Amino acid sequence: MRTILAFNGSPRKKENTSTLLQSALDGAASVGAKTRLVHLYSLNYKGCISCYQCKRISGKSLGKCAVKDDLSPIFEAVEQADAVLFGSPIYFGNITGEMRSFLERLLYPHHVYDKNRTSLFKKRISTGFIYTMAVTEDRMNELHYQQNLQGMESFIDHILGDIRIMNACDMLHTDDYSIMEASAFDIEAKQRRHEEIFPLERQKAFELGKSLVA
Repeated sequence: MRTILAFNGSPRKKENTSTLLQSALDGAASVGAKTRLVHLYSLNYKGCISCYQCKRISGKSLGKCAVKDDLSPIFEAVEQADAVLFGSPIYFGNITGEMRSFLERLLYPHHVYDKNRTSLFKKRISTGFIYTMAVTEDRMNELHYQQNLQGMESFIDHILGDIRIMNACDMLHTDDYSIMEASAFDIEAKQRRHEEIFPLERQKAFELGKSLVA
């Protein structure tokens, strides 16, 4: 049985990002995969502390993060997985701080500073990233979000395995816009879009999940 792990980089456990991740896991499960959804904001950890223990050629932590915290068993699970899927809302044009810190810790120990930038990850696995954002696709392009995200995507692709991307744009911030000043957005249009398009995006995520474990 193939295994896929999904990592929710949103502080919300039941909104846009987590919903799409769960749809992807449902897709993977539909073709027989074992699934697990991890909420990063429920874990206690920090980003890379630059101790370089993972780089010591003769060290016991070569290729592994030496810091022991809530991520330690997660890293072991990733090594056993056949696919991993990341999900994050976009804050100020990039992934959340929690997701960034997680990816630092996950990827850096496997990244070798040789001429070929060798990966110490023991196998190639399928990877994916789902981005959710409040801006429209046109606005996403105007603000160069894709350029902001490509750097981390390239590391995931190189260190872990081929990456597939899904962008979900023009998401709702909240069910109740009366609580905030939001005149920059056409609220009625966003709500209509959520009713009409979000189910299609859930189906797209479902198919992504299937493809990652196919």
